[in-house]
Amino acid sequence: MGEFTTTIEHRLDQAYKGLREARDVGDEYLADTLTAEIEDLRRLADDHGIPLPR
Repeated sequence: MGEFTTTIEHRLDQAYKGLREARDVGDEYLADTLTAEIEDLRRLADDHGIPLPR
């Protein structure tokens, strides 16, 4: 696995954790921001052929 793939996976993992925490405390702005980041990272992974679980 390349460094690029590892970085994308790590950033996604952190974004999903942050999203769960933001939702738990009711921070809608942060949840929206992290949702957008997740969508961007998933799109980037898809553009580069990096398989991700759904």
